[in-house]
Amino acid sequence: MREIDDSQAERHAEKMARRKAVQDAEVASKTREKGLLMVHTGAGKGKSTAAFGLALRMLGHGRRVGIVQFVKGVWETGEQRALAAFGNQVLWHAMGEGFTWETQDLRRDLAAAARAWERAQALLADETLSLVILDELNIALRYDLLDTGAVVAALQARRAGLHVVVTGRNAPPALLDAADLVTEMTLVRHPFRAGIRAQAGIEF
Repeated sequence: MREIDDSQAERHAEKMARRKAVQDAEVASKTREKGLLMVHTGAGKGKSTAAFGLALRMLGHGRRVGIVQFVKGVWETGEQRALAAFGNQVLWHAMGEGFTWETQDLRRDLAAAARAWERAQALLADETLSLVILDELNIALRYDLLDTGAVVAALQARRAGLHVVVTGRNAPPALLDAADLVTEMTLVRHPFRAGIRAQAGIEF
């Protein structure tokens, strides 16, 4: 640990006191609460992971969470196993049938997306839920499996206190415009490009 003298310690304390006053005033000026529409998008890893972190946080406050997976569903994931431990505090619906290049069947993809959106609308209407995660919904919108305008309108019409997270690459501009929070995951490096396969506990 580096040594500091009394004058350095005093200057630091004064600086931090000024900083705290600014921060406290900023926090005190924020008085509104509302259900947030949050979008996690971008080419980088971590979009769904961040959403499930929010699910865990919400569960920690004793609130219920609903999840619909629009693409994933043909494989079991670690997060699905873990959240199952919360019983009926989590409503989990894995309704995807794989990526479009795996199914290679547009009619099947459209039908799966329609079923998933119908389930999503039911969760949005469930007043016992505090958070709804629509995992990989952006993928369904990207491939025109659902009508973006209708989806965005439904999300905007949700009840005032409901938080919603939408994940997936290529979030459409209309959804970004409607969102309260947008996070773009940027790809800097990924092990897959170095020949490392998807691993349990990291990718699924």
